Amino acid sequence: MFRSFANINYRIWFAGALVSNIGGWMQATAQDWVVLTELTDNDATAMGVTMALQFGPPLLLVSQTGWVADRFDRRHILLVTQTALLGLAVAVGILLLNGVMTLPMMFCFALGFGVVNAFDAPARQAFVSDMVSAGDTSNAVALNSASFNLARMIGPAVGGLLIVAIGSGWVFIVNAATFLAMILALLMLRKSLLAARPKTRNRGGLLAGFRYVWGRSDLRVVFVTVFLIGAFGMNFPIFASTMAIEFGSGADGYGVLSSILAIGSLAGALLAARRDRARVRVVILAAGGFGVAALVSSAMPTYASYAVTLMFTGFMIVTLLTTANGYVQMTTDPSLRGRVLALYMAVIMGSTPVGAPIAGWVADAFGPRVAIMLGGTAGLVACAIGAIWVFTSGRLHRDENRRFLLTLDETRPLSIIDEADPIEFSDAAASTTPIRTASKDVSKHD
Repeated sequence: MFRSFANINYRIWFAGALVSNIGGWMQATAQDWVVLTELTDNDATAMGVTMALQFGPPLLLVSQTGWVADRFDRRHILLVTQTALLGLAVAVGILLLNGVMTLPMMFCFALGFGVVNAFDAPARQAFVSDMVSAGDTSNAVALNSASFNLARMIGPAVGGLLIVAIGSGWVFIVNAATFLAMILALLMLRKSLLAARPKTRNRGGLLAGFRYVWGRSDLRVVFVTVFLIGAFGMNFPIFASTMAIEFGSGADGYGVLSSILAIGSLAGALLAARRDRARVRVVILAAGGFGVAALVSSAMPTYASYAVTLMFTGFMIVTLLTTANGYVQMTTDPSLRGRVLALYMAVIMGSTPVGAPIAGWVADAFGPRVAIMLGGTAGLVACAIGAIWVFTSGRLHRDENRRFLLTLDETRPLSIIDEADPIEFSDAAASTTPIRTASKDVSKHD
């Protein structure tokens, strides 16, 4: 489960990321609460707009962010982005402490965080594969998710308590200090142990990554699933904060709900770390499991019962996202990995501007329970799309050794060299890996 820790660079990275992630979740809790209760009168729509501004740039800037992640030293990119995020956190903290923060100003800072994170996210995701061997990539991705969700357990609860104890402005200042841990970890990495990356031969940019994804029906299913869940199912700040208010709880109650969600999320990440590789069938099943868990949680009558169901919701969503992330990384050609991951991050983060305002409006107009039901329905729809693909792709067949057992051929990692030539893929029934065809005239089979 922890085999990636044998790599000293990964151990250093993991420690720095854990501290930084805790601070990030503290800040996220404070930002949501400030918008909902200090800058507005429980306006969930304003909260949705804030999320849209923060998560919109990865979608708008995807053509630049993926190329940057493939073209430049990812360690240097992360040093720049982490320093910029530190500065933004300090600025917001100072404005809040001086009582001059306004909603339009918070919108601007949310956009600033979004722009920086648009470059940070694909570089951070792809950098994992620079630190560990190809065989350990899936494990490292899962452990990263475990770190993220361990921080989610700690950060929101601590953030909620700090908001009550010392004020939201100081939470931003504390988070700014935690960025120093990540910056220090990046400086401490042994550069000689980082994997050499293939150099791109041309500037195919976003088009090359898009053609690669579009040529593989399995990746299209993963991307559609992640979009639906990201747009309508992952609006947890809106769901948890409005449900906390409905149950009569304050910032501390909201923080506790976020931490309880993370208990299930951590379990999902650790279970993913035990698997030898990421499989698309797990993504499909987790989407359905999330839909069921969300619909059940929307019917809970008390704070305690709602909190319990959040553990199952967190388990399913992190199982889905961790597996999807690992699957994309493991089965993508290294020379295109940054651009494909930029597309992936654009889908998962860029879907929020689509769904968050809708979820916020639904929560305002019909109540938070209906907004949660909308997310659950999206999970079931994603599962149905995946199931249709399984039955129509030709990958499902009867097991050779067991008459009544069906098996699904999974895509395995395959490097596609020479990015300069067009890349074609075949998803014929017997294929279990993306295949480079010999001629440009060969048609695709989905």
